[in-house]
Amino acid sequence: MEQLLVRLGANKSDPVSWLVYSTTDDDIIASGELENADALSTLNERTGQRTVIALAPSSEILLKWVTLPPRAGRKVIAALPFMLEEELATDISQQFFALGPKIGNEQAVAVVSHEKLQQWQQWLGEAELFCDTIIPDVLAVPHTEDGWSVLTLSEQLLVRQDNFKGIQGEQEWLLPTLAHFTSQHETPVKVTNFAGIDLSNLPNIEETETPLELPMQVLAKEAMTTSFNLCQGEYRIKRKRSSALSQWRVAAVLAVLVLCTSLIDKTVSLYQLKSQNEALRTQISDTVKRGFPNIGAYRDVRRKLQSEMAKLEQSGGNASMLVMLDQLSPAFSATGVKPQTLRFDASRTEIRIQAEGKSFEALEKFKKSVEQAGFLVEQGAINNRDSGVIGTVSIRSTS
Repeated sequence: MEQLLVRLGANKSDPVSWLVYSTTDDDIIASGELENADALSTLNERTGQRTVIALAPSSEILLKWVTLPPRAGRKVIAALPFMLEEELATDISQQFFALGPKIGNEQAVAVVSHEKLQQWQQWLGEAELFCDTIIPDVLAVPHTEDGWSVLTLSEQLLVRQDNFKGIQGEQEWLLPTLAHFTSQHETPVKVTNFAGIDLSNLPNIEETETPLELPMQVLAKEAMTTSFNLCQGEYRIKRKRSSALSQWRVAAVLAVLVLCTSLIDKTVSLYQLKSQNEALRTQISDTVKRGFPNIGAYRDVRRKLQSEMAKLEQSGGNASMLVMLDQLSPAFSATGVKPQTLRFDASRTEIRIQAEGKSFEALEKFKKSVEQAGFLVEQGAINNRDSGVIGTVSIRSTS
């Protein structure tokens, strides 16, 4: 497999680094640097059947871990922009929020302006480079467990600080900034040096040097294993297929259809019908047992169900289970409460329900509505569950 990696700049006039890497041979096929984004079209002939991954400068992207409430659902995650609003210099409507990994209650999120992300996709589109993956460049630097990794690209320094955190900028000002950070740590900071630069001015570090490789090669290896992608939601791009591949797929589908047609005969049809009949019989049996757990053995399910339904209609005099459920129907409809489990005690003419509602108020409204319908109601413990509440309710007829 061969991969074309392109490292874009923050502005159209910035130089663009590129590399074609073979994972099969672990070798660089070609590499270079373009004067600016206008020259991206010169890489079109190098794509062929290769996939394209673009790296974006992390100086234009905020990588952030956000602590969520326990058992946070989709609504809480959807509110992430508002949780970060005070940390952003611009209006959240101008920013795109891409979700990264979630570890426990910690949710990773990358924040980038719509303008920048659209700009990067436009450069690639104008150059006719199909690219469905854009990654912040620091996330393509190999990760050092419980430490940092540093790599240089021209005059830029890329520092990965954890699984989803890093900074990128000019070496001239970033190295002194890192020195300030490391001096504040109580214990030495583990630093893996992929850059081959002198880090002796960084205090309080434990440095590990690696064999020197071309920076873009290091980035390519990591980028191909990185699952995070800025192209999410409205920026997701569907992978296109070449015409040759489409033609091959059509031929393959036709061949499979012909083969399947020749194999389908009466024996296969009969086998399928038997399997479907057995599956239906099992499904009916499971449904009957859930509705009538004490039904016992039976030969004819239809007659047995008619017998059980007759018992329910006759039990409890005028307060049969079916009559009671019919009288309770308006209360369920008006409050949105739904029964999860239901058990009927004929001797007490009582229905016990495990009811689920959107809130405590919904269950309380349901209780009052049932009481107004002329029933005695006993409400048990109520617990939170996901986005609602669930509780036990006993409903007894007074007739």
